[in-house]
Amino acid sequence: MRRFADYNPVAVAVYSLCAAGVCMFTMDPVILGISLVGALLSLGVTGQMRRWEMHLYTAALLAVMVLVNPLVSHRGQTVLFVMNHNPVTLEALIYGAAAGGMIVTVMYWFRSFTAVMTSDKLLYIFGSLSPKLALLLSMALRYVPLFGHQAHQVSRSQQALGLYKEDNLIDRMRGGMRVFSVMVTWTLENGIITADSMTARGYGTGRRTRFAIFRWTRGDVLLLAATLLLTALTVICLSGRDVRYYPAFRLPPVTARAMAGFVSYGLLTWLPAFITGKEALKWHCLRSGI
Repeated sequence: MRRFADYNPVAVAVYSLCAAGVCMFTMDPVILGISLVGALLSLGVTGQMRRWEMHLYTAALLAVMVLVNPLVSHRGQTVLFVMNHNPVTLEALIYGAAAGGMIVTVMYWFRSFTAVMTSDKLLYIFGSLSPKLALLLSMALRYVPLFGHQAHQVSRSQQALGLYKEDNLIDRMRGGMRVFSVMVTWTLENGIITADSMTARGYGTGRRTRFAIFRWTRGDVLLLAATLLLTALTVICLSGRDVRYYPAFRLPPVTARAMAGFVSYGLLTWLPAFITGKEALKWHCLRSGI
């Protein structure tokens, strides 16, 4: 069964940028709602929906933006109540909800993107564009888990030596500073060793080659073509739609053109769920036929 994450990284990256890009440049509540549902479906496809702490964080962020915007912006003609001689308007509340929804939705899209795009896929994309950037990115991605592992070992070694005498905040801060000092020295030494090793092995002296395990298939081309087509339809159909929040909240009428834009963007954001559902149904039919 071929999952959405198994498609070519270029096609998946273009899809993620298009799906999130439309959401980033609009404040239309209908588009934001469609995009939020699509982002949640994409998270469900990647298996990230069970992380409840992420949903609590995004819900708290949305609530803060909804509550803070009416306190700093007093525009709008529908006054709900007055606080400290400042009016709190319904339009500012709705605008805060829309802005918070846009930020939360984009965060969900990028969370889905990071779950699908592993380090080897990012290297595959950047390797063809800039080999030096790909090398720098690969070294940075390698050092992130390596730094954490080495810091944990240094901390445990210092605990075994008895350097942590008391379990209080000041003692933990001193221990953290000692670990950080050791890690800075270790990082510099390791960087010099890596550079000397690359020079000894002749890096940059011959013709550069590139290895990749990813190949283009018909499904990848279809995904890329569907992404570009649906994105173009969405932008063309919704380009003239103007949602006003001030001085009064007003949604433009839903015309046939706008409905076509909503449908095309809905199909775009739900593509991962369609692909995964199709593959799961196909796999179920094959298993039932055994």
